[in-house]
Amino acid sequence: MFFASDNTGKTHPDIMQAVVDANDGYAMPYGDDDLAVQVRDRVREIFEAPEAAVYLVATGTAANVLSLATFSNPWDTVFCSPVAHIHEDECNAPEFYMGGAKLTLVPADQAKMTPKALRKSIEAEEGRGVHGPQRGPVSITNVTERGTVYSIREISALADVAKGFGLPVHLDGARLANALVATNATPADMTWKAGVDVVSLGGTKNGCMGVEAVVMFDPKRAWEFELRRKRGAHLFSKHRFLSAQMLAYLHDGLWLDLAKRANAANARLAAGLNGIDHASYQYAPQANMSFAGWSRGGHQRLHDAGAKYYVWEGSLEGTDPDEILTARMVCDWAATHENIDRFIDLVRG
Repeated sequence: MFFASDNTGKTHPDIMQAVVDANDGYAMPYGDDDLAVQVRDRVREIFEAPEAAVYLVATGTAANVLSLATFSNPWDTVFCSPVAHIHEDECNAPEFYMGGAKLTLVPADQAKMTPKALRKSIEAEEGRGVHGPQRGPVSITNVTERGTVYSIREISALADVAKGFGLPVHLDGARLANALVATNATPADMTWKAGVDVVSLGGTKNGCMGVEAVVMFDPKRAWEFELRRKRGAHLFSKHRFLSAQMLAYLHDGLWLDLAKRANAANARLAAGLNGIDHASYQYAPQANMSFAGWSRGGHQRLHDAGAKYYVWEGSLEGTDPDEILTARMVCDWAATHENIDRFIDLVRG
């Protein structure tokens, strides 16, 4: 019963085998391996973007912050949701890699920015001339850090606002595969066709050992990204082991299949919890992440049984067994029906 995060599960066997296979013999370093060429071709094909620049890094933080640094100036501000990963969970890495640029938090509804709020936040900047931050990229997270999903129309509406001010759009796609299968969208429709300039394509949370792709749909900034990746210590020497993972991940639709499994596991979990009278959801569970509340007694039973997840609001310490505590649960591709059903039974008591 391990629902702490989708990056805590095992690597898919096909991806692990690809890493083993890549260990046979020698390969050129620093992204000059033959597998990297195949990855670039495959990503371009998937995104219907034959001119896109494609680079691999090992972490989602690196993918996000190097992308934002490439598309911003040190005196800019990046517009994002208050619950964006770049704000909540990256230890000021964006500010560090952007050389001093800051983040402006845009009010969100169900963890998603709205065009009206984004416009208001953008208009509020650049009113102080040289004394204030200049307008920089807009960063959208899909799936959001609260498990909600932007539709293509919602992304397009935000991108339209950004483009109206001449601002680039970054998409944090650590769980992009989950968002795609949740909306039945194509990668192209959810990214460059909707106005996105650069996307961080996640693999680690969806069955990879550790690899993320940065996809820039206009390659004019490619050289700058390469320099920032090297300068930021994120250029792998034995790059073939990143390439092997990403190539296996994207082969024959595996990445989408894994996301479907994770989303389906979360849907099963949500259906079970919804059948319990005292359980309720904070956000509509649309992909593979849920925020739900139930009694302290249920939480204590789960923890006594060894379940792993985060108590998000409230504390297990307390005397009232009926007090409602909120949990954050994330399903990965390997979540089993048995563990999900056992989890639900323990909540029910």
